[in-house]
Amino acid sequence: MAALPMPFRHSEGRQNAVLVCLVTLWLLFIANGVDAQGWRDHRVVGPFVCQADFPLVEYDHVFSELGQIQQELTARLGLPPAQEPIAIYLFETERRYRDYLRQQFPDVPYRRALFYKDQGPGVVLAYRSSQLEVDLRHECTHALLHASLPMVPLWLDEGLAEYFEVPAAERASENPHHSAIKWNMRFGMVPELKRLESWQRLDEMGRSEYRYAWAWAHFLLHGPPQARQTLQAYFADVAAHAPPGQVSDRLARVYADPEGALVEHFKRFR
Repeated sequence: MAALPMPFRHSEGRQNAVLVCLVTLWLLFIANGVDAQGWRDHRVVGPFVCQADFPLVEYDHVFSELGQIQQELTARLGLPPAQEPIAIYLFETERRYRDYLRQQFPDVPYRRALFYKDQGPGVVLAYRSSQLEVDLRHECTHALLHASLPMVPLWLDEGLAEYFEVPAAERASENPHHSAIKWNMRFGMVPELKRLESWQRLDEMGRSEYRYAWAWAHFLLHGPPQARQTLQAYFADVAAHAPPGQVSDRLARVYADPEGALVEHFKRFR
C-alpha cells in the first residue's frame, strides 16, 4: 500500500461541502466520458463512486453495507468521515481486470482485489469473482480508513479490513477466523502485538498473520471498554497529527498482560 500524503484539514461543515463538490465533479466526468471506457453502470454511495462494466443491480445491498461501514467506523471508533471521494472500478471478467491493471497500474503486484492510494484519492479495483462482496467490504474498509486518517499501521489496517469483510450479522461471532484463532490459542499460539506492529509490507503477511491481525482488531472492538477506548484514543491522536506511539504500549498501561487479556477475551466470547 502506497504511503499517504498528509491530508488537508477543514472544519466538518467545509469538509462535507468539499466532498460533495468532488463527488459532483466525478459524476460529471462519468456522464461525459465513461461509455468510451466500456463502463455500463455506476453507483454513488457516500464517498464511493463506482463504475462497472456489468450491471450492478444484484450488488445494491453491498453498496448499502459500504455506507454502514463508514457509519460504524465513525460511531464506534470516532473516525472522521472520509475526506475525499473513493473510486471503485469493477470488471466482469478476470481477464479485463488484469488488462486494466497492466495498463493503469503496471507496477502494482496482482491480487484478486486491491486498494491503491498514492498522491490522490484512493482507488478500489476488483472483478466479478464469487468473492466480490467480501472483496468490496474488505478493500473499501481500507479505502475509508485512508480517506479519514493520515496513517494506519499495516496490522491494524488489515485487521479491521478482515473484521468488516463479512456481513454485519457475522462480524462478532461468525467470522471464519474465529474458530481458527481459538484453536491456535489452545495450543499456546498467541499473537504478540509488538511483532504485528513490526510488519511493514504485505509480503510479510500470510494466512496466519491476517488471522492474528483480525484477532487483535476483534479484541479492540469487542473486548472490555478499556480496549475500545484505547483504540479510540489512538485514532484521535492519528487524526490530530499527534505522535500516536504504538497500540501495544497504550494497552500495556491498561493491562499488565495484554496478550493474556486477548486470550481471556476469546475464552469468554461466544
